[in-house]
Amino acid sequence: MAFDSVHNYYERLVFTEIRHSLKKHKLKADEDFLEDVACVALNRLPARYVRHHVDLAFYLTADEHRLIGESVHDAVAEAIAFVDKRRR
Repeated sequence: MAFDSVHNYYERLVFTEIRHSLKKHKLKADEDFLEDVACVALNRLPARYVRHHVDLAFYLTADEHRLIGESVHDAVAEAIAFVDKRRR
């Protein structure tokens, strides 16, 4: 039995937000930094496991979408600051 389609809903959102933040703030980061930021950010968010993003996204209200987006943005910003502070 394979479970390849099961994943945390927040993973893709966090990875996208990290890329966006790096471009926006013109930050340079190596793979270790990015992976550490992703782990820290994901650990600050609730786990929401789905098989397909539409499974959850379809049933969310506009306010829930907005709150999730804000939560992801905040978690990534905090994670970047946390990891950056510790790598110096």
